Amino acid sequence: MSIMEEEELEFSDDLEAILHLSPEVQLAIEQVFPSQDPLDRADFNAVEYINTLFPTEQSLANIDDVVNKIRLKIRRLDDNIRMVVRGQTNVGQDGRQALEEAQKAIQQLFGKIKDIKDKAEKSEQMVKEITRDIKQLDHAKRHLTTSITTLNHLHMLAGGVDSLEAMTRRRQYGEVANLLQGVVNVLEHFQKYMGIPQIRQLSERVKAAQSELGAQILADFEESFPSQGSKKPGGPSNVLRDACLVANVLDPRIKQEIIKKFIRQHLSEYLVLFQENQDVAWLDKIDRRYAWIKRQLVDYEEKYGRMFPGEWFMTERIAVEFCHITRTELAKLMRTRAREIEVKLLLFAIQRTTNFEGLLAKRFSGCTLNDGVTKKADSPLDSTNPFFEDEQGEDSVSEKEEELDKPKKPKAPDNPFHGIVSKCFEPHLYVYIESQDKNLGELIDRFVADFRAQGPPKKYLREYAWKILSGNLPKTTSSSGGGLTISSLLKEKEGSEVAKFTVEELCLVCSILSTAEYCLATTQQLEEKLKEKVDKTLAERINLTGEMDTFSTVISNSIQLLVQDLDSACDPALTAMSKMPWQSVEHVGDQSPYVTSIIMHIKQNVPVIRDNLASTRKYFTQFCIKFTNSFIPKFINHLFRCKPISMVGAEQLLLDTHSLKTVLLDLPSIGSQVVRKAPASYTKIVVKGMTRAEMILKVVMAPHEPPVVFVDNYIKLLADGNPETFQKILDMKALKRSEQSSMLELFRQRLPTPPSGADGGSSLSFSTPTPEQESSRIRKLEKLIKKRL
Repeated sequence: MSIMEEEELEFSDDLEAILHLSPEVQLAIEQVFPSQDPLDRADFNAVEYINTLFPTEQSLANIDDVVNKIRLKIRRLDDNIRMVVRGQTNVGQDGRQALEEAQKAIQQLFGKIKDIKDKAEKSEQMVKEITRDIKQLDHAKRHLTTSITTLNHLHMLAGGVDSLEAMTRRRQYGEVANLLQGVVNVLEHFQKYMGIPQIRQLSERVKAAQSELGAQILADFEESFPSQGSKKPGGPSNVLRDACLVANVLDPRIKQEIIKKFIRQHLSEYLVLFQENQDVAWLDKIDRRYAWIKRQLVDYEEKYGRMFPGEWFMTERIAVEFCHITRTELAKLMRTRAREIEVKLLLFAIQRTTNFEGLLAKRFSGCTLNDGVTKKADSPLDSTNPFFEDEQGEDSVSEKEEELDKPKKPKAPDNPFHGIVSKCFEPHLYVYIESQDKNLGELIDRFVADFRAQGPPKKYLREYAWKILSGNLPKTTSSSGGGLTISSLLKEKEGSEVAKFTVEELCLVCSILSTAEYCLATTQQLEEKLKEKVDKTLAERINLTGEMDTFSTVISNSIQLLVQDLDSACDPALTAMSKMPWQSVEHVGDQSPYVTSIIMHIKQNVPVIRDNLASTRKYFTQFCIKFTNSFIPKFINHLFRCKPISMVGAEQLLLDTHSLKTVLLDLPSIGSQVVRKAPASYTKIVVKGMTRAEMILKVVMAPHEPPVVFVDNYIKLLADGNPETFQKILDMKALKRSEQSSMLELFRQRLPTPPSGADGGSSLSFSTPTPEQESSRIRKLEKLIKKRL
């Protein structure tokens, strides 16, 4: 071993002794400088390391190479250590130099910041000096504007008060009305200056002028329309008209006092003419009261209509006050003469009174009943005024006595005058009740006597069904003068226009249907009840089947009318569908306009019918089923008329068909907030019919080449062995006649063989009946109905 190697070994031993580190430091070094070299490990074992380098004796042949590599690595480490040591000698000097440079930079930055702060303070001071004058000018302008405005208002107020006092003394009410409102408005601006004696004095002068005006106007009205004395009331006056305009600005009590005095003076004659001791005050002359007020209201409009402002509603106020007085007087009179009240007299008085209340509702809005918001001004009375309508004879106590025994229809809840007079009759309605009780007892006794003498009068049930129910069904344009016939209900006339029912007519048909249904159930119960009451030997002779069939016919006719109305409303849309150029359709869009039209008619009719047949739900379901059975075949027939059809046109028709199918499935609950599931029987009809329409269009969309595939696809989708239907499909596809002939021949060949014992027809059971077959079925049905009738 050379001397150098020995020194290196000694150095390594010394270094190992010096660099013995604690476990914490060693762990920190490994985290900062991770290494996989075994020499860097804290638990390095030289013997194990050498054994890993030379695991066998044969590996010792490379010992020189290993030693050279280790020596090279040692020299590189020594070089790195020397560079680091040499580099650290200059670190302290460089650090001090950098610190000095940083200190100098901080001092320079501090100086610059101080300069900026000084300049900012100078700029702020300069801005304050510049804006000081502007702020002073702005404050001066604002105060000057306020002062000028206030002085103008003060000038207007002072001048207005002087003018107001002068005009009041001269009774120039027209000028006072406009001036007073302006003075009051200006005075509101000085509410915060009431501490100034001059302003307070002007305010007191305005109040004094208002008080003087109120007293003066009341005196003028008292002079023109005295409440007592023999002086006749004066006529309309322009001065009083202007005085009313002034009263609108004054205290509301002035206006109320004027209205009260005028109405009391205007109705003073009524209190004298219809005093309790006068003959005209009794109930048999009650219409004279109402005739008197009608004349008074017309007279008021002619004489004083323009004197009072329209928003005072003086005509209505006079009528309302008349009603209050009449109710009080009649109540007092009937309490005194209660024993003289008879049922016909009472009903006569109630009838005339309720008629008068109805006239009031036509003429007035009722806004003065509770002093509500003004709705509309009274219009002048003329010869077409409701007060001149329905005039009755004044002495006709016995006139139309048959109507007096009928109870009055309840008044509409929107009549604000309902009961304003007639309320006084309520304590005496016991007279009517006792009379009705007596009449019902007499009718029962009479019915029992007639029943024993003549037997049950069953004919009236049929007469009611035909004369009342069927006789009031709306007539269609297809029935000519002679009334509604079964033939006109069942036959569908191509091209005939049937007028669409109004909402009122639909409600009438539904009401007749519901009534007939009630009568049918009642008649059935009557038959059962009669059989229970009579002797068993006579029970078989009681048979109301004919009457029940009559009501059933009325129900059937009513449903058919509703179906026919909706069906005919959809006809123009179906005609439009068949006339559209389906061959030239270039793209598929939203549903076509004819679909929208059909849906619109359905949404107009069905909710009305459903709401009016709420009590007879099963007949509404029958209506839906009958309409669907009528509409879907008609839709398919019009579908066959759509020819020729392109591929895109067939796709559009398929989309339209799906839209109609969705609407028909939702038909029973369309337009209803409560969605009910349609009956299964109805859903089955819609799905079956509209699926057939969809299959027709899918066959039309299918390519006709090869023909065998097309024919088999048709038989599979439609299951229709009728050659006429197949011919229509070929027409829709616009095939040539030569192609159609070969297709038809192939169709006949490809039909399934009928089972043994068949009648020779096709085994397929979904063929559509021809028009001739349908007409034959209708004729048979007509004969059957006529035989039953």
